[in-house]
Amino acid sequence: MSTYLGSGNADLHRRDYRPAWLDNLAEDATMEASVLNGIVEGAHAVREILAYARTLYDYQEFNYVGTYGEHSFVEDYTSRVHGEPIGSVVMVRYNDAGQAQHVIINHRPLRSVLLWFRLMAEHFANTPYAEYFLSPELAQEVLEPDTTS
Repeated sequence: MSTYLGSGNADLHRRDYRPAWLDNLAEDATMEASVLNGIVEGAHAVREILAYARTLYDYQEFNYVGTYGEHSFVEDYTSRVHGEPIGSVVMVRYNDAGQAQHVIINHRPLRSVLLWFRLMAEHFANTPYAEYFLSPELAQEVLEPDTTS
């Protein structure tokens, strides 16, 4: 069974999770993700993008949340975005001051990644963060290519 489908147990669906590391970002924090075109730099930009991204989840069903080694934190969860199943693994690496320095996010499967990418592109079009996403039109074309030509 694919891990991004979750357990199907609605009792495990959380809608109230807010990671503590999000409130403890280093000013020069960076974020990389399968839904991003490039590396986001700066705490403000990381917070702005994640603030909207978190609204796309219908819920989060966690497989694991906790420390990983001495300077890292991991979140492994499944969800649905506009009805599509999505799995996410988030790796947060802390600097020597204990602040979240690097955030790396992996989503799966590809169809859900492309949907997420389109939704993010639509939301951030004509903003300073648009550069991290394909245009909404191109993202839609990738998600649903025109096969008539």
